[in-house]
Formats: sequence, structure tokens, C-alpha cells
Amino acid sequence: MILHYYDFCKFSPGEKLKIKSTLSRLTMNNLLNNSVNLSSGTGQSAIALGSNLGDSPAILTAAIDTIAKTPGIKLLAQSSWYRTKAVGPPQPDYLNGCARLQVEMIPELLLEILLSIENKFGRTRNERWGARTLDLDLLLYDDLILKTEKLQIPHPRMSDRAFVLVPLAEISPDWIEPVCQRTIKELVKDVDCSDISLFSGN
Repeated sequence: MILHYYDFCKFSPGEKLKIKSTLSRLTMNNLLNNSVNLSSGTGQSAIALGSNLGDSPAILTAAIDTIAKTPGIKLLAQSSWYRTKAVGPPQPDYLNGCARLQVEMIPELLLEILLSIENKFGRTRNERWGARTLDLDLLLYDDLILKTEKLQIPHPRMSDRAFVLVPLAEISPDWIEPVCQRTIKELVKDVDCSDISLFSGN
């Protein structure tokens, strides 16, 4: 079982309670529906990171460090950082990157961890497509296809986003997106990469 990891997560008491509450709810729902075997909640996951408020290079580096030190998560690979033009209202350019993780938790719990880390770095959600200190997206979890009220895997817009595909292709070019059955290095050839460039501070 993987439940013991969450007693040691280094989050605030409120964040720990939220994670444990989610774990309890998911455990009960999944046992009732016989839909998930918690003892097999391990796999490789890909996540995207972005920031365009504050000291973005420092924030992203600290976020990676926080993720890597979280019990149940092992950092396998980290991409370079890329500068990307923001989508939506006028705002600063983004720094974006991706990471590949080995995780010992079901994807719903990984999402809760990522949301808690966003909150620790001052993430607010006042405006869709608005500027943010830290944005963490769960992109892939092995070859899982999942759609629930709160989580969709693969991420529904990842195949259209150069700022996701370019850094992901750097670290996981042969990972097959399970819906379209194409590799990341194939998908990146189909997107406009004119607004993304390698960050000089790598």
C-alpha cells in the first residue's frame, strides 16, 4: 500500500489534511467501484511547469526541488527552460519546462500534490489564462487514459502546445501519447514553435 507516504509529506497542516481527505475519499470510492488497485499505484509521469510572475527561474528551480523531495516521487529527468509568449491578456513571457517522474501514488493524488505545491508558491486562480507564479500540469501517467470530473490524462491540450511538446521532446521523445498513438517527437513537428526559444539562463 502507498498510504504511509502521505503522513510524511512536508506540507502545511491544512495541505496535509486536504491530501489525506482526498486519499480517504478516493480509497472509498475506488474500493466501492472496484476501479483502482491502490497497491499498484506506481508509474512514470510527465509534468509541465511554467511561471511568468516573480523570479521565474528561481521559482521553477525551487518547485523542481520541492517535487523531487516529496516522498513517493523520484525525479528522473528535467528539461531545459524555454521562454514562451503568453496566451491571453497582455502579460510577461513565460518560462516553461517539463519533468519526468517516477511516482508511487495514483494520479489523482499526484494532482493534489502538484496543486499544493502551486499554492505554496503563491498561485492564484482569479483569471483564466492570467499570469501566475507557478503552473504545474499533469500531462501523462504511463499509457493511462483517464477522464474524471477533476482530472484528464493525457492533458487535453498538450498536443497543441509547443511550450509543452518542445521541452517534453527533449527528455521523453519516444513517449507515446496514448490517445493519438503518436510519439512526442512526432507531435512536436506539427505545432508552431515560432514563439518559443531556449532560455539563456539555463
